[in-house]
Amino acid sequence: MAITHTKAVVYMYGRLAGYLERVGSGSQFQYAEEYLDMAGQPLSWSMPLRSEPYVSETGLPAYFSGLCSEGWLRKVQTSSQGIHPGDDFTLLVNNGLDCAGAVTIEPVG
Repeated sequence: MAITHTKAVVYMYGRLAGYLERVGSGSQFQYAEEYLDMAGQPLSWSMPLRSEPYVSETGLPAYFSGLCSEGWLRKVQTSSQGIHPGDDFTLLVNNGLDCAGAVTIEPVG
């Protein structure tokens, strides 16, 4: 059985960047106020800095969906962690400390 979370903290180069949250069958990401105040680098060109949340009605916002594992690694992670293969949110949050690049994602709670 997978450990499921509904909220995660997103870091960019080790600094708090914002919060990712499951909302129904979708999700949303909101930059942290302190990250906006320091005018940090946006996570992606498709997600410029702003105080309003980025909302995806189904699944993850595209940037976060791109951080999910694919192929054989996805099969291993979903199988060994008991995650439904279509649950990108749980897959990403449960494995977010091992993302490629400057972003890490940690579950809340």
